[in-house]
Amino acid sequence: KSKIVKLNNRNEMLEEKICDFELRDLIVTESISEKIKRIIKEYEKKELLRKNGLKNRSKFLITGEPGTGKTMSASVIANELGLTLYVIQLEKLITKYMGETSVKLRQVFDFINEVNAVYLFDEFDAIGSDRSLDNDVGEMRRILNSFLQYLENDDSHSIIIAATNNPNILDKALFRRFDDVFEYKLPDIEQIINLYKTKLKGIAPDNLFTEEIFNASIGLNHSDIVKVCEDAIKNSILEDKGITKEIIMTFIQDRKELYLYKEA
Repeated sequence: KSKIVKLNNRNEMLEEKICDFELRDLIVTESISEKIKRIIKEYEKKELLRKNGLKNRSKFLITGEPGTGKTMSASVIANELGLTLYVIQLEKLITKYMGETSVKLRQVFDFINEVNAVYLFDEFDAIGSDRSLDNDVGEMRRILNSFLQYLENDDSHSIIIAATNNPNILDKALFRRFDDVFEYKLPDIEQIINLYKTKLKGIAPDNLFTEEIFNASIGLNHSDIVKVCEDAIKNSILEDKGITKEIIMTFIQDRKELYLYKEA
């Protein structure tokens, strides 16, 4: 799994992560899978493209609910290309002092230009919200304008990914600055089946994979289903028992109750 390594010594706003997810680990729609393969292929052939006056796709906006694979996709792209993944720490980037955030943003883009890597601006709506919103302040508008300018002028060999759970509040000017927009949704039945079979194949009996379990899992995100599988495996180890349908259903219910608790 992707795990935190350290804050980069040269820039405290960048958190470096180790990535060991592969493309086959990512359970997404065929459309998104093809887009990711195209990113990888274009990056690998970037010099050929530049010789022909073209640039590989390198700036992406990923939208979707939490737990649907946005961060994991950044990890997969980095790992498949042998690049480091840096996550921009927005709480260290955005400050209350006038002008300081723009300076820090400049430093981040200088680093992006210097060090070829995959850069993830997670929870991007913190700086990408619509500039016309009534509660917006002048400073945040300037920050977003700066980001758009830096993004447009970027000619690095890095890949820049912005991820958000709230695409509806993003400034419309953002969308045309990215090479592609990925929309991640909750897994459909086919993805639910793939998630269970990927995580439990060889661990749970084949007769466990029933429509009852798959239908009960509708409404859970990718991360939830992975958690259900991991909880079932841990329970099996600790209790020294096989994984049963009842155990899986119990953990599915646990995840659904967690949502009810959050909404209460």
